Amino acid sequence: MSERVVVLVTAGSAEEAARIAETLVSELLAACVNVIPAVTSYYRWQGAIQHDQEWLLVVKSLVEVLDDLVRRVQTLHSYELPEIIALPVVGGSEEYLRWLDGQVHGGWHALD
Repeated sequence: MSERVVVLVTAGSAEEAARIAETLVSELLAACVNVIPAVTSYYRWQGAIQHDQEWLLVVKSLVEVLDDLVRRVQTLHSYELPEIIALPVVGGSEEYLRWLDGQVHGGWHALD
């Protein structure tokens, strides 16, 4: 069984979010990417509190391709320091998790 992750990425525009999502899925680095529009992020940057409207990407993937996924997001992203945070998946629908395993490069071996 592969270790699954949900990766959170924020983007500065709908176009950037769509481009990242489409690339990750088409390059088999993610099984699915949800794009949630119009989140407001508050953060400290260069000594000042900032707030911006962003688009949140919820990326479903596998640990075995995480380094490649992170590098790919960094090449596609416009931010100097993009948010890329991976969280472990501790359970869920077995059918969905098997599907996820089969959609990500390197996960094909998990198919029944």
